[in-house]
Order: sequence, then structure tokens, then C-alpha cells
Amino acid sequence: MRQVSLLGCGFVADLYLRSLQSMEGISVAVVHDRDPARLERFCAHWKLPRADTLEDFLAAVPKGSLVLNLTNPDAHYALNRACLEAGHHVYSEKPLAMDVDEAKALYALAEARGLLLASAPCSVLGEAAQTLGHALRHGVAGTPRVVYAELDDGFIPQAAHRKWLSETGAPWPYEDEFRVGCTLEHAGYYLAWLIAWFGSVRTVVAASAETIPDKTGAGAMAPDLSVATLFFESGVVARLTCSIVAPHDHSIRIVGDRGVLRCDAAWDNAAPVTFAKRLTLRRRLMETPFPRRVRLRGPTHPKVKRWGAAAMNFMLGPAEMLEALRDRRPCRLSAEFALHMTEVTLAIQNAGEHSGAQAMTTRCAPMEPMPWAM
Repeated sequence: MRQVSLLGCGFVADLYLRSLQSMEGISVAVVHDRDPARLERFCAHWKLPRADTLEDFLAAVPKGSLVLNLTNPDAHYALNRACLEAGHHVYSEKPLAMDVDEAKALYALAEARGLLLASAPCSVLGEAAQTLGHALRHGVAGTPRVVYAELDDGFIPQAAHRKWLSETGAPWPYEDEFRVGCTLEHAGYYLAWLIAWFGSVRTVVAASAETIPDKTGAGAMAPDLSVATLFFESGVVARLTCSIVAPHDHSIRIVGDRGVLRCDAAWDNAAPVTFAKRLTLRRRLMETPFPRRVRLRGPTHPKVKRWGAAAMNFMLGPAEMLEALRDRRPCRLSAEFALHMTEVTLAIQNAGEHSGAQAMTTRCAPMEPMPWAM
């Protein structure tokens, strides 16, 4: 029996536990949250053992197992560090840290201790992302030239976000979401896919802005819009847009020499992947209006039913780490991958109006595909 321990049991923790129900052979060793009432309610609902203090939690985590850090982003660095210093492997909700230097310090600590360190999101291991990767490797669209990726969520400040509750009644942390920003919260959903396929980003040219003033909550608010052009060392160029302003659009289009690969739902592991071949009809250049669906042969991974806006198995990442530990092999969600994704995301988030071209200081290799997506 492989084990994980949960640090933080707010809104997202219920999504992990619901995903865990679909995975065989993984159990929860212990749970901790700084809110005693929240901790009691969560553990009672899921019938899980709890630790009332952080010190008790770190001591109760089984040796060689994995901590899932599901706390608020501003606590990620300190708690990731505490878990690593206690000798535990760590899977962190995004972002790994709120500062590049802090992320680099976590990377160095994990490397020095011989521990695994990874960061969400893990949808890059899901069927949709792996199907697109398979299509790219097999040249379905020809040589990829440019990628357009959208992560627009609609005019969220006007949504009924106060009524968004998790399975055990935890509220969606809207104030924290507005302060942290949609780029840090969501860019990774497609950025992880892009880095997995194309490797390191060499240069980021981005702009970000707060376009909706007076959002709910106290303190400074993060940009609610960012637009980035990413220059990959492999030669591919991608444009990534994140906002909580523009109408909902989670599409990604990969334009190749032969046509366009497309997926329209970043948060659905089973979202269809299509290919529209480019053709000339009566002197008009176009993509066929009847794209064909690209499919993988055979079974892929356990799926979860849609809950709210997502149909994602949040346990794919922790499961990959546990399997890598068991098999004594490199983990697909490596510390290099997490660090590079963090640096690129922060470069986009903090770009503002005048940052210009930013050279990335970290690197990582493309990700090994899942065995069922070869």
C-alpha cells in the first residue's frame, strides 16, 4: 500500500480525495490543517487520521512516503521547505513558491537531500495532453510552428463565487485567488503541456495588468490578465493568454505544416483531440471543417466524473511520484520541470507593462510520455 499525507484540507483537498477514490493501492496516512474545525470536518467526512499540529504531522508522515502540500500559495515555500527538511518527498500545489529564488532554494534542498519535489498541475499526465503529445511525436500535423493557448475563465468577479463550496463545505478561496492571480493559478495547465512537449523556454516576452479594479478582498490584487509569447529552445513559438475577464475559452491550437491539432478543455482529462488538415479549395486556403478525432489505442488512466468546472484526476501526479519511487526510476514530474515552470509562470505574472524580453535561467528536458501514449 502506497501512502500520501495531506497538508491543508481546504477547497482543493476534496478534489484530491475524490480523485483518490479512483486510484487503487494508495491510502492517506495523516492529515493536518491550521484550522481545527476545518480539519475535524474534513477528516470526519473522509474517515482519515489527523494531526492537530504541524510538528505532529511531520512526525506522523511515514518514512519514504509523500506529502501533498495543498495549502494557500503564500505558505507553499515555508511548508515545502519544512517537509523537505523533515525528510519527506513533496508534491506541491501550484505555485512551488511565490518567488524564483525561493523556488531555486527548494530545488537545491531537495537535490541535496535526495528527495523528490514536484508541482501541480498534473493534467500533463492526463489523456488529453498525452494524446496531443502522441500526435506531435508522430507528425500528425507536420512540424509544429506556433501554438495558441487560452486560459480565459470569464468575468469571475461577477460570478457567484461566494456560493462555490467543496464537497465538505470549504469555500472557494476567492480573496486568495484574486491576490495570487489567475496566471499563477492557471498558466501551468497549458504551460506544463508545452514544456513537456517542447522542453525549455528560452525567452519570455509578456505583459500583465489588472483590468478589473475593486475586487472582493483586502490588500493588493494580482494582474487579472496576462499575455505571453514563449520562445522555446526547440524552435517552437507559443502564445499563452490567462484572464478572469474574457469569456470562457480553454482551447489550445497547435499549427503545423499539414494542419491544426486542437483541444478545447484543459480541465478535462478526456477532452477530445482533433486534427484539421489544411487544404486548398477553389483557390481558398483553409482547414477542413470536418476535423478527425485523434485517439490513443488501449486504456489510459482512471477518470473522475466532472465536479464543478473540472473533470481532472488530481492524483495522477502523486501516483506518478509514488510509482517512480517504487520502481527507482526518474519521475516525469521532476524538480527541474517544477522549477522551470515556476520561473516561466512568475515571469509572465510579474511582467507588467515594461518588462520586455526576459531570459530564463532554468532549464528542463521534454517529458517522457506515459507508456500508454508511446
